[in-house]
Amino acid sequence: MSAGWVVAIVLAIGAVAYFFAAQRARTQRDGADRRTEQAHSLPTYHGWLSFLLATLPALIVFLVLSSVSSGLLENRVRTEVTSHVGDSAGSSLQIGIVHNAANALTRLGLSGTNVPTSYAALRDMASSAGIVLAQSGEDYMVPLAASVNEDAGAHRLLIHGLTLALALAGAAFAYSRIRLRLRARNEVERIVLWSLIAASSVAILTTVGIVLSMLGETMRFFSEINPLNFFFGTVWDPRFAAAGSTGEEGQFGLIPLLSGTLYIALVSMLFAVPVGLMAAVYMGEYATPRIRSIVKPLLELLAGIPTIVYGIFAVVTLGPFLRDLSAALSGGFAFIQSQSVFTAGIVMGVMLIPVVSSLSDDVITAVPRAMRDGSLALGATRSETIRRVILPAALPGIVGALLLTASRAIGETMIVVLAAGVAARLTINPFEAMTTITVKIVNQLTGDLEFNSPQTLVAFALGLTLFAITLGMNVYALYIVRKYREQYE
Repeated sequence: MSAGWVVAIVLAIGAVAYFFAAQRARTQRDGADRRTEQAHSLPTYHGWLSFLLATLPALIVFLVLSSVSSGLLENRVRTEVTSHVGDSAGSSLQIGIVHNAANALTRLGLSGTNVPTSYAALRDMASSAGIVLAQSGEDYMVPLAASVNEDAGAHRLLIHGLTLALALAGAAFAYSRIRLRLRARNEVERIVLWSLIAASSVAILTTVGIVLSMLGETMRFFSEINPLNFFFGTVWDPRFAAAGSTGEEGQFGLIPLLSGTLYIALVSMLFAVPVGLMAAVYMGEYATPRIRSIVKPLLELLAGIPTIVYGIFAVVTLGPFLRDLSAALSGGFAFIQSQSVFTAGIVMGVMLIPVVSSLSDDVITAVPRAMRDGSLALGATRSETIRRVILPAALPGIVGALLLTASRAIGETMIVVLAAGVAARLTINPFEAMTTITVKIVNQLTGDLEFNSPQTLVAFALGLTLFAITLGMNVYALYIVRKYREQYE
């Protein structure tokens, strides 16, 4: 039985519990003497309480036990593979081969005595069935994969049985508690309240998880590389130094990547913010409803275009056009490179226009109509009303829109790879190539790598640095918004 079927059965049990609980509560209410006994909650609340008690505990236990089972099996495979390999180097690839072999055994329906004794035999059987396995597997992986499948099946049977039993027990318990004076409404509202608290905590827990997942590997990186050379280094060349040479730490300098990230984001914002704000002002204050209904969806279509398409447009069309244009203007010398900060900034700015315009338009249209009418009644023109009343009132929301836009620009990768290149250099010339932190994170984590060298661990240091930058931007923007709001109020 698959996990989907288990969840579906649990929900079905909850639906049945809802029906019978509501029916019993309705029967008790109709049969009671209303002069002496009054039902505390409506029958629907009794039904929802039964549904929640039948589904929530069962689904929580199902998720927790499934995660624990997966972790135990993964730890067993890792232990067995490490014992054969001898160390952790290359273990990730070997573990992947074991999982692929286990999947092949499942698809072939092989278990027990039907399992082949050698990896080559399994690979041949899988190949005849159209299943591709790695060529570098070893014979010990086949019984290990078969054992993992058996344990996974036993775990799955136990977890599914316990989940369904808990769902039935919850439904029976809720059904047995139905009384006229049972505070079912209060209990349902309490459960919903805790559910909302848990949902609102997802963002906080996600942030904490992101920081913790990067912090440990970042500390490992800084145990090998001097933090001062990382944060203040001006050379990015993440290769091991030759034997006997010095200065390896200087090869991980952050300054070229940080400057490229901020430079490209700045160029894109200089292009996107004025265009987006003017578009928002036009749609919110000047455009007729008919024009607005046409222009706003067309602008928002830009947000749905994949970033790789923007990158292809930059490298195929805009970059060569700017290069040829600069060559024509300077008499044959192309002072704008095909891949440059300027090219990436323009294309990224086009991508960010709908973010600025859509969010700013929503904020501007939310300004109360009475403020517009009051300004116009005092003799102000429409442009003066926009500049002195509407935009100041909408400023906190506009700042939030610009912050979101800046975060999107800082985190962009594909456009930068294709339009700005991968060269880590320090320059103030916007017509030359640069690169960003996100591009180098991708480069350092590309391929089958072990997290045991500075060349891979540096990606976590870069990610944590980028996280700190965006967090600082959010804090500063919140300070600006609160300061202005106090003056405005």
